[in-house]
Amino acid sequence: MRTRDEPVAIAVDGGRLGGTFVSPTRAMPGVLFVHGWGGDQHQYLTRAREIAALGSVCLTFDLRGHGGRHSEREGVTREENLQDVLAAYDLLVEHHHVDPTAIAVIGSSYGAYLACILSTRRSVRWLGLRAPALYRDTGWHAPKQAIDREDLHRYRSRRHAPDENHALRACRAFEGDVLLVESARDDIIPHAVIESYLDACTRARSLTYRVLDGADHGLSEPAFQHAYTALVATWLAEMFERAPRRERGS
Repeated sequence: MRTRDEPVAIAVDGGRLGGTFVSPTRAMPGVLFVHGWGGDQHQYLTRAREIAALGSVCLTFDLRGHGGRHSEREGVTREENLQDVLAAYDLLVEHHHVDPTAIAVIGSSYGAYLACILSTRRSVRWLGLRAPALYRDTGWHAPKQAIDREDLHRYRSRRHAPDENHALRACRAFEGDVLLVESARDDIIPHAVIESYLDACTRARSLTYRVLDGADHGLSEPAFQHAYTALVATWLAEMFERAPRRERGS
């Protein structure tokens, strides 16, 4: 691997020492992880460390209304959470080791739904969707917590064409690579939702669809977590290998 030398001055005791940073010249892919509703960034930290070891820079974060801002959950809207994802994306691409043309976004449930919409606002090369949620377009600026659960269940129980939904329209427009993962025993996201996403990804460069046998929506058992992490790592390793590498600063 080619490297680049960067002279630096190290301040110490009122003086300066000469030094040299030696770092790879190639920029690395960036990976943004977006957790689901009711989750937090810690669910992704172990997974992010494994993906970073492939040669990438990973970012996990807490959506508004989660993590240390749990008190805001009752009032947070989908628009506000989308702004959170946009801000996290912008921070990732500003990292000096990240190739801004090689960004992966990996989302679960609500996070996957937001990731799809993000792809219409920012450049995304790889989109990983686990048990992606689906919501009516109406009520976008209303508190998400106020969504009628019975109506949502009815909405998710049938397939939808891309023209009927913001996230599905985003998937139809997406031309990168997609990983779509379904839990075999998901009681939150029915198969009709997965079919809607599969139907929408008509322009994707590649579409990989996998089912986690025996898994529930939240991947509540360690075996399900390990299986999903291995699946994402294998897919991203293949994607990174196929992608042209860019020189940093070019």
